[in-house]
Amino acid sequence: MFFVQTNDDLDLIERFQNGETSAFGEIVLKYQDKIYNLCRHMLGNAHDAEDAAQDVFLKAYQALPKFRPDASLYTWLYRIATNTCIDYKRKPIFESLFGDSGEGERLVHDLASDAPSPEKLYQSKQIGQALQVCLGKLSPKLRAIIVLKEVEELSYEEIAETLDISMGTVKSRIARARDDLQKCMKKNQGTKSGFVRLNREETE
Repeated sequence: MFFVQTNDDLDLIERFQNGETSAFGEIVLKYQDKIYNLCRHMLGNAHDAEDAAQDVFLKAYQALPKFRPDASLYTWLYRIATNTCIDYKRKPIFESLFGDSGEGERLVHDLASDAPSPEKLYQSKQIGQALQVCLGKLSPKLRAIIVLKEVEELSYEEIAETLDISMGTVKSRIARARDDLQKCMKKNQGTKSGFVRLNREETE
């Protein structure tokens, strides 16, 4: 599970807290790709994601001496990364969700049939463009919820732990984000096609 502390992580934390600073380099190597990918999805481009990821590990380095393994190191790093990206104001648009690869691509593909006709491909492209605009209009907190749920595929419990908020707050923010996205998509597309995965997912 996402929030389970591993023995390797416990060893790295203990070594670092005992003065072996090289252990932090091992933490960076272990988690840098995951943190970078999260930042990329939240900030929208590689340059900002790299800057934000560096900020995340700097903050982690400064805070790790006082870290207590009540939560997993992974969850703790995700929390720092999410909060860093929420505060990162450079370019709050999710361009990376619509690249040639990556998990976010399915958010576009789920909106149209799998039939490879030119009409369907054009429709998928148009929906993707509208979705990009609508995601950019969400508040940072609502964007964070959508990225953690739909891209990182975290459970409600994992999101609550990562953002340090209640389950009720997680569900209400997800519901609000989905509602805002659907309204924006209807306005931009003039259709009720909506978000297949976002609207039909269970809320229990």
